[in-house]
Amino acid sequence: MSDARFFNDEPFLDDEGSDLLGREQYARHAVELLGRVRAQTETGVLALIGSWGSGKSTVLGKVIRLLQRQDGSKDWLIAELNPWLYSDLESLTAALFSEIRAALPKEERWSEARQKIGGFGQAISPLGKLTALAGLDSEGLIQAFSDRITGDTSASAAKRKAEDALRQVGQPVLVVMDDLDRLTPDELLLVFKLVRLVGHLPNVYYLISFDEQTLLDVLQRSDLVGNSEGRAREFLEKIIQVRLDLPAFRERDAAAMSIRALNALLDSHGLSMTPSEERRFSEAYFRHLQDRLQTPRAVKRYFGQADATLSSLTGNVDLVDFLIVTFLRTNEPGVYRLLGRHRAELTGTRIDPAQRHSTQQPGERAERWRRRLREAGVADEHIEGVLNLLALLFPTVQQDLGNGSDTKAAAQRRGIGSTDYFDRYMVFGIPDDDLPEAAFDQALAQLTADAPGEEAAELLLRLRDDTHRITRRIEQRRSAGIRLPAAALLKAMADSYGQLTAEPEMMGLVNSGMSLQFLARDLLTDLPPERRAPVLAAMATTPDGTVLATRTLHRTTNADNNHSEEVQTTEDWSLQARNAVTERIAQHLAPTTGKPAEELTESDTDLIWMWRHTHPYSLRPWLRQRIDSGWEPLPLLGKLLHPTSRPHHLIDESVLAGLDAMFGLDDLYTRLDPLLQAETDNSPADEHHANILQALREHRPSQPSPHNGTTT
Repeated sequence: MSDARFFNDEPFLDDEGSDLLGREQYARHAVELLGRVRAQTETGVLALIGSWGSGKSTVLGKVIRLLQRQDGSKDWLIAELNPWLYSDLESLTAALFSEIRAALPKEERWSEARQKIGGFGQAISPLGKLTALAGLDSEGLIQAFSDRITGDTSASAAKRKAEDALRQVGQPVLVVMDDLDRLTPDELLLVFKLVRLVGHLPNVYYLISFDEQTLLDVLQRSDLVGNSEGRAREFLEKIIQVRLDLPAFRERDAAAMSIRALNALLDSHGLSMTPSEERRFSEAYFRHLQDRLQTPRAVKRYFGQADATLSSLTGNVDLVDFLIVTFLRTNEPGVYRLLGRHRAELTGTRIDPAQRHSTQQPGERAERWRRRLREAGVADEHIEGVLNLLALLFPTVQQDLGNGSDTKAAAQRRGIGSTDYFDRYMVFGIPDDDLPEAAFDQALAQLTADAPGEEAAELLLRLRDDTHRITRRIEQRRSAGIRLPAAALLKAMADSYGQLTAEPEMMGLVNSGMSLQFLARDLLTDLPPERRAPVLAAMATTPDGTVLATRTLHRTTNADNNHSEEVQTTEDWSLQARNAVTERIAQHLAPTTGKPAEELTESDTDLIWMWRHTHPYSLRPWLRQRIDSGWEPLPLLGKLLHPTSRPHHLIDESVLAGLDAMFGLDDLYTRLDPLLQAETDNSPADEHHANILQALREHRPSQPSPHNGTTT
């Protein structure tokens, strides 16, 4: 782990390695200037001026350390005063002299100076504030009261004695006061009154720091200056003798600091960036982030936030997406909250029907996002930058801007634009309903080695309950060229096939069974041809597994443009697989012998439908034998055809082709002819059976079937 300091208030890495921003050089310049001021005047006020977060505190710290390192009798003595701690002039005055006394050496030759400075502080402080002076215990406080009553209480006399003592020792004291721009108007005027009038002592110098524009704004709210920036500047000029303007934080400085911060972040978490990630982050940084990271504090705050939340996400999210999301969370919290509200739209998992049928052009959709960003509190000058950052994260926003996008790429890199990974970026970790990447890979390794463990068991459980996400994640690894335990996965998928609980996706068009079928097809093609038939036979050891094995075999052997009902057996392996699966189907259906058609289970009818895929030539005589032995054709069709809310869609061209493959349409119509010829008034009492007959009437060919009992 790196020892990079992200969370202290010093600008990032400024004390490590090379002087990245030249602060050391500037601090030496300030020390040199202090020496020249001291040579020309016995007291003075210098101001270090720079914007918030620009590194003023760092420079002050370096100045103090440089002065403390000097050798010889003319070393500077340092007194640091925090004006924030005091709310009135008396307390602040007492504190000033306490800090000056505390800065003086404890040697005997300094005792008189300490005494005279304390006396001056006592003389100008109300009795109630005397306890603020360092070194006064209860006995000393009583003596101080006595001295104020019986002694020389003239503040002027006390000041002259203090001045004489300070001149005599001849060593300079530097009073450092930081962040004056954060005081209220009244507090700020108190500080300036103290510096300009009360604290104007020989060998006492002041180094104060502030953001000039902020301080001018504060002064303009005071009664002394009023609402006039010109008067505020004139007031400052009376207080400050020498300005030290901190050098501007240039773009190249920001880039150099950000690169160093990024490298430290990566080292801290044992990470590195691929060339593709470097390109994506460079685009995000130089086009959009750089304009918002304009001070050392802003750079460090950003990477500090990234460091604070990356640990639990390392390896589980896309690094560049994480850095962009962290920027939005840090600098545009309203936008970060907006992401959660529009999760489904951003990940493409749900589209507003009004928008789906809308004629809006990309420019209009982009304007909708601009309006949302304004409502989320994004300043007008940042709207386009934030919108383009969203486009880097989400393919849907990219499309709304009129650009092409790659939805698969977001999922492949575990980006926030994928519904499978979105929540990881919002909860700063892996949700309870998710499986970390390390556990996922460990599960696959266990399946490969045929050594099941807790991770493999968890993966197979989620395969049933979270089918769509798990199958997509497996497919992503397959697409990335990662070797998968195809045979083990296919067997596990077959075992889970009848127990799937995941809800359909894509507006209900894709159920969990379909997700497994498409993945199973791909995994089967990854196996060598000689292994495919044995694996399919192993999948078919259960009725549910047989259904998946059949669908997998059918999808694998039929090209996308081939609508044949049958498994295509153009290769030896497919012929072997067809025969093996058909044998399994017949075994699973054997218990139906002697069972009435009305008692067939859904599993039985699923297997009959599957048989028409593998070997309709053997299915037809099997069905005819069952019909001749007592199965009534219409109740059998009632079991094979599930009721639908739209009876006129009960039998379509696809279903008709399946019935032809199983029965032969000519034979089916012949057996049902008496029922088909019956008047409507004589229709079966069972509504579903009546609907089947009506659908068959509508699809009955006007001429004998051209297939003459053969399959299509």
